[in-house]
Amino acid sequence: MSFEAESSAPPARIIVVANEKGGSGKSTIAMHIAVALMKAGRRVATIDLDSQQQTFSHYIENRRAWAARIGRDLEIPNHTCLDETTQDEWARRQALAAAVIALGRTCDFIVIDTPGYESTLTRAAHAIADTLVTPLNDSFVDLDVLATVDPETFQVTGPSRYARMVDEVRREREDNQYFTDWIVLRNRLTAISSHNKRLMGEALDTLARQLNFRCADGLAERVIFRAFFPRGLTAIDDLDVATHGTRLTMSHVTARLEIENLIKAMDLGLESPAAGEQGAAQALNAA
Repeated sequence: MSFEAESSAPPARIIVVANEKGGSGKSTIAMHIAVALMKAGRRVATIDLDSQQQTFSHYIENRRAWAARIGRDLEIPNHTCLDETTQDEWARRQALAAAVIALGRTCDFIVIDTPGYESTLTRAAHAIADTLVTPLNDSFVDLDVLATVDPETFQVTGPSRYARMVDEVRREREDNQYFTDWIVLRNRLTAISSHNKRLMGEALDTLARQLNFRCADGLAERVIFRAFFPRGLTAIDDLDVATHGTRLTMSHVTARLEIENLIKAMDLGLESPAAGEQGAAQALNAA
């Protein structure tokens, strides 16, 4: 599927959050990116390609329900979930193309969340990504999705099947004068330095040079991110008790700063969606 060269191609920037391994925090990252864009005044549409789990869709449904419950106007994206279980491969790809073209006429950004496994729609999404975000838990178990590693030296010995697929679709886009900015997020980082953490950093630095991606810090291992999901909230929503329905803590502030840093690292041309460290701390004190 390639519709970038068509006259009807969408002007919207397409952000794809993908990793063919479950549990890497894709839906959480996708939701925070979408809300950050909306808070920056951008028109945003979202697409969930995981019709089995539908975590992204449930996150947005939770947000809509919580907004109604507390009487707040929380930003809600124009959301679509594509079902890949009822159509043949060609029809699924055409459904994604049609959705992106239609949404691109009215939106500035389209954020696509993908399943944690290989699928027709996953590859199709990679082929149209202007920005590809790959969250990666900070362990060699998860690094396996990008590369093979020597068990004795922990040196990278070669790219994985997924990394080769990403390289292939990026080259195809470049042939048509379109480019994909690939960002790998070191997710669920711990604050404690360790031998494993250093080795992971070295391995990712090597891969970044080989595969031409950028590394960025994702989200630390914080319980607060799991607590956001049932209410559809994010770290960059207003820091007040009325919005969150609970007493705020420093975890809210530090989580907010992590998201600010992530959005800045993505280089999407946005002003910071949040108030910065001082403003966040003041909001926490006021609450």
